[in-house]
Amino acid sequence: MGKKYLMALFAATAFVALAGCSSPTVITLKDGSQIETTNKPKYDDDSGFYEFEQLDGKPVRINKDDIHTIKKM
Repeated sequence: MGKKYLMALFAATAFVALAGCSSPTVITLKDGSQIETTNKPKYDDDSGFYEFEQLDGKPVRINKDDIHTIKKM
């Protein structure tokens, strides 16, 4: 096997592994609006807020009392 073949195989494997790690999610707020995220929101017990990153890369924090549902896409 050539070096190029091994590098392409490694790159493809890494891409598949990274794609499997993300879990896009849709958060529906109590006012009916929806927010799409790049990853599963993390809940901070101390503050009572969910923290996540929007599709455009902006970090967001939302109070748990404002959230109606959180679903995987």
